[in-house]
Amino acid sequence: MDLDMRVAIVLAPVAIAAGWALFNIGAAALRQVQNFLNREA
Repeated sequence: MDLDMRVAIVLAPVAIAAGWALFNIGAAALRQVQNFLNREA
């Protein structure tokens, strides 16, 4: 199965942006959970 390079070129920036957004949201969510757990202790 040969992937057309045009599809990869179009999807690569979208995938990079989605990964970066998930990375940033995940870091913020982890901080929020840690703050919540520290407040409960």
